[in-house]
Amino acid sequence: MGERSRGITISDVAAHAGVSPASVSRVLNGRTSVDPDIVRKVQSSIATLGYAPSLVARSLVHGRNTTVAMVVPDLENPLFQGILKGLSLAAAADGYRVLVADTAERVDDEEAIAIEARQRCDALVLCAPRLPEAKLRRLVERTAPVVIVNRPLPDLDVPVVGVDYVRGIRDLVDHLVGLGHRRIAYVSGPETSASNAERLRGVDEALAMHPSVRIDLIAGGSRPEDGEAVADAVVEAHRAGVTAIIAFNDLVALGLLARLRELGVHVPGELSVAGFDDVPMARYATPRLTSMSVPRAEIGAQAWERLRTLIGGGPAPHAVLFRPRLETRESTTAPAAAGASA
Repeated sequence: MGERSRGITISDVAAHAGVSPASVSRVLNGRTSVDPDIVRKVQSSIATLGYAPSLVARSLVHGRNTTVAMVVPDLENPLFQGILKGLSLAAAADGYRVLVADTAERVDDEEAIAIEARQRCDALVLCAPRLPEAKLRRLVERTAPVVIVNRPLPDLDVPVVGVDYVRGIRDLVDHLVGLGHRRIAYVSGPETSASNAERLRGVDEALAMHPSVRIDLIAGGSRPEDGEAVADAVVEAHRAGVTAIIAFNDLVALGLLARLRELGVHVPGELSVAGFDDVPMARYATPRLTSMSVPRAEIGAQAWERLRTLIGGGPAPHAVLFRPRLETRESTTAPAAAGASA
């Protein structure tokens, strides 16, 4: 018992198998040139002695520690949680583990956090990075291999996995216009969010497609408390004729729904509200929230596929952009049927 607690070494395995430590090392490293009889002896001794190779030592030898990191701006957001789950499951199937670093929307800290995370692992996934583009490009070059999620970086040889937010907003506006809405307001996300910029592009394209529609902009954020905080501005917009709201994401929409209920504004009787991302809570909201569904786990899995290629020394895989799917629920309805104010 005391001997086992000392920690079995390669030398112990070699002595037990009657071979040299170098032979044991070659077997552990998967060298195909080792005599099959020696391989069997070493494997038998490893099983008998309960030997486990040191991960630290192996990482020093191979230059890898089979760990990658994902840097997110807000780990409380279910969108990022879903992406992390997809990434973790896919990476685990290849023997990798995922560390997580949350920047808590602190843009000034994002670069330093990403660099520190990269020093502890083999590669990075930067999820919805908020850095200005010039700084982000320098960071990507410094910390490669890197995969970017939800942030376009034109003319840079780095894999990007994302969501077509432009098309998603257009589809959501089409849905509301189809219900009869002509005055809509968009509650925007963080100014540093690239996906918010893409959503605003979607707003512009939707306006071009629907000349009779007006879409107002209301400054918001990305968290439930931002939705609560913007409720008074939404009520004022409703009094001015707005009949439908598109929130930056579901979290903002959920916070807004809660506050509107406190203010006595009926959804969708007086005002339709839609979100984006289709997080798990959306279907349990009161009323259940109309949203654009995003394949969170698949985004994470695709990020891993691309990262694995880069870790193996392969070329940067092509970008992939997922089109969101409209999930229509009870929070949106026709303004005429709702008896919306003029």
